[in-house]
Formats: sequence, C-alpha cells, structure tokens
Amino acid sequence: MIADGPLVELRNVSRHFEVRRTLADVLASRPAARVRAVDGVDLAIARGECLGLIGESGCGKSTLGRLALRLRLPSGGTVRFDGVDLASLHARALAALRPRMQIVFQDPYASLNPRRNVEQIVGLPLQLHARLTAGERRARIITALEWVGLGVAHLRRYPHEFSGGQRQRIGIARALVLHPDFVVCDEPVSALDVSVQAQIVELLGRLRRELGLAYLFISHDLAVVAHVSDRIAVMYLGRIVELGPTRAVVAAPRHPYTRALLSAVPQVHAARLARIRLTGEPPSPLSPPAGCAFHPRCPYAEDLCRATRPELAELASGHAVACHFADTITDPITDPLPPLEAVPCNP
Repeated sequence: MIADGPLVELRNVSRHFEVRRTLADVLASRPAARVRAVDGVDLAIARGECLGLIGESGCGKSTLGRLALRLRLPSGGTVRFDGVDLASLHARALAALRPRMQIVFQDPYASLNPRRNVEQIVGLPLQLHARLTAGERRARIITALEWVGLGVAHLRRYPHEFSGGQRQRIGIARALVLHPDFVVCDEPVSALDVSVQAQIVELLGRLRRELGLAYLFISHDLAVVAHVSDRIAVMYLGRIVELGPTRAVVAAPRHPYTRALLSAVPQVHAARLARIRLTGEPPSPLSPPAGCAFHPRCPYAEDLCRATRPELAELASGHAVACHFADTITDPITDPLPPLEAVPCNP
C-alpha cells in the first residue's frame, strides 16, 4: 500500500461538451448548447477493488472512465489518483503516473494497430515508459502474454491472425505490461461472443486477484458486472442513481432504473423479477428534464419527482440511492443471476 484512502477518487466531477452551433443559431444569437455527459459524480475506488459501472449507451460511462485516467479534463470537480489531483499535474509529472493507470478498450478489432505484430503492440508502453534493455523488454512482454493465456509463439503474429477473444487478450496484456495499479475496462467484452465473454471476465477476475489490480469495469450488461465487481454503480443520464455492494444491488435493487435493468437479464429458469418495460425514450442530455431525470419513464413517478432532483443518499451500509421513494421499493430478489458459462480456450 502506498497511501491511506482510496486509490481513485472523483468528487463532484462533471464533463460538459459544447455542441457546434448551426448558422441559424448564429443568426439568432443563440448560445451553444451543452451536453452534460457527466454531471456531478462522486465515486471512490479502493486498492484491489473492482467497481462496476453500468448504464445505457450514451449515459456517460466511457466519458467517466476517461476522466478517471485524465484522458479528458473535467469541466468541474476533482479527480485524484493516490491522493494526487490529476488536473494539477504538468506533463512530466502526469507521464510519471501513466504506467500506474491503464485502459482496456471496447473494440479489440479497432484498438490494435494492424501494421504491428504482437511483440510491438504489447511492447510499446515499455518503450514509452520503461528504461529496459531489449532482452528485459522481451521478457516482460512474454510474461504479460503468459498472464493472459498466450505466449512466445504469438510474438511475431499480427492482429488479423487472431480471433476477437485473443485480440482482447492482447489488449489486456498491453495494459498490464507496465504493472499498473488501476485499469479502466471500457466494455471489454461487449464486442465478443457470449462464451468468449465468460473467458475474458474469468481472466480479468483472476488477474485482479493475482496482481492486486483495481478496476473500473464499465458495461451495459448487469449480469457481467455482477460476476466481476465488488460494488456496482448504476448511471443514468450522467449521474449515479444507485451505488452499493454487488450483493445488495442485485438482491435488493432500490432504484426503479436498476430494477428495470435487472428484469431485462435473460433467465434460464423462472423469472426472478417480472419484466419491467420502460416507456418512452431516454431524455436528451442537451435538455434533461427538471427534477429526477428518470421520471418520464418511471412507473413510480409523482409530482415531487418532476419538481425536485433526488440526491444520492445512503439507505443501508454502503448502499446509496437517488430516489425519493426508494424506501417503498423493498422487496428482495432471492434467486442468483444466471452463471456465465465459458467454453475452453485454445489460443
């Protein structure tokens, strides 16, 4: 352990993007619209912890992951890594921290350079951040490949010679070759077949235990997140609406949106939760509704929801919900989520 407190800490973090104005906007002197991709988020990730971040496409999950790595600067709030405010660092100081925080990208087909072989792809971070001899660099590359189930026989091969699951393993090896403390996994299995998803989830879990890694695991699949995470944060329209231990969030979800997500998980046996069909479309982040952003789709919404935005408040130990009527949603869900079934991997 390097210091007390969380490894990664986000406090009231926001990220707004300005939309390019049209000619009509300019002629009418209308100000540029702003997309509130992330809107006042508080999160903390301990050393060795996996925090799952789940939500619909476009809710701000990936933007939040990039803010945690300072791949983007926040519009407001602070992001701290091991107690250091990342926004305050100059380029040289930030470069010194980069080996300790890495990312695994969503698309294994787009994230690997097709003109480089595996040794070059996995070894590039070492060239940028580590002073090693050619022999030492090669040994580190082979070790990283062995961690993910590949090996020396794959060094000279190119991305097009691998399956999607094997490509994602190469991306994971590239992220781990610098021995980081923190890894953002940005939907690392969403582009893969279901059986291969289970292999990668199992691999990431094993590496976390063996290497002591902390993860921010981003996904839109609650079943996947539940199998890999210690805690789950549910995001809707740029804000966290439920946060708590995985067991608590899955067994007793208290936000209507979390319950809708859980009810959509395919079941191989009798339904654990009656299917909740949300009506309408998610609101536009350009003009979010007043009050609770979920109220246009919520079956529990009342006048209070339309007028006042609920804040994230703790209901039980470590379990917080942003809902005015969370206390009325108390029925537990007893059956476990369906298991992720992996097929044997033959690299």
